[in-house]
Amino acid sequence: MSTVSADVNTSSPEDMHRRMAYWDWSSASGNEQHVVICVHGLSRQSRDFDVLASALRRDVRVICPDVAGRGHSDWLQDPMAYQLPTYVQDMVALISQLREQGVHTIDWVGTSMGGLIGVVVAAQPELNIRRLVLNDVGPTIEAAALLRIGCYLGKDIEFQDMGAAASYLWEISRTFGPHSEQEWLDLSAPMLREKGDKLILHYDPKIAVPFRALTAESAQAVAEHSQAAFWGLYECIQSPTLLLRGAESDLLSRATAQRMTEAGPCATCVEFAGVGHAPTLVSPDQVDLVATYLLAA
Repeated sequence: MSTVSADVNTSSPEDMHRRMAYWDWSSASGNEQHVVICVHGLSRQSRDFDVLASALRRDVRVICPDVAGRGHSDWLQDPMAYQLPTYVQDMVALISQLREQGVHTIDWVGTSMGGLIGVVVAAQPELNIRRLVLNDVGPTIEAAALLRIGCYLGKDIEFQDMGAAASYLWEISRTFGPHSEQEWLDLSAPMLREKGDKLILHYDPKIAVPFRALTAESAQAVAEHSQAAFWGLYECIQSPTLLLRGAESDLLSRATAQRMTEAGPCATCVEFAGVGHAPTLVSPDQVDLVATYLLAA
């Protein structure tokens, strides 16, 4: 694991200098100048991409950050800073560090929140994102999905053992689609940390603070307010874009996905049957699709 120090302007001076951790998968081919950055969803962490990174690293270097407050990255002093502007600034700092290392080609894979961060990053031409993969997210976010996520986000729960923790995570993540028992254990283990003789979730519970005030009305207002800005950013993207959608997703509607194939970068959209929000990029068909897209000449 490596870290990058991110200088971030927030309302709390204590957050100005902090560490953002990331997993750095060196390229088996020695091609360290081509990097794929993989960024996770709201309550997840970088190890979600272990399977995909293992496949990609045969040809390129893969970097999987823990977004602020998650995994091994520092927590923020100001809970209201757990929002996209902070995350985007962190990723810009990471990209700047990579450019200083001589990296000339950067691709982006973003699941849910990681995809929204990717939209903002890819819309900035000076950051020069070559190819973009958006995993079950788009400029229009369905309000019902925000409320669903808010129901479980940030709960301070202790688990007796891995089995109990994996069962809980499955209850709130069934929309991820079918997984074998081993696949689910592999996805669940990095989601936990030890607290005495118990296990707790890996993230700062305060990441939920911005969600706590959401009602059905305010969630709808937030969704409507943000979509105009995000559609504007999406229209600015020039990177070839692959859009993945769980056919049963409650966050990315089929209508939004269709519009994304006709606007901005005119994304190529692929749906996965039997999956909601969001595909985990663990099954061979999902991994092969993303790898083929990113590694194509």
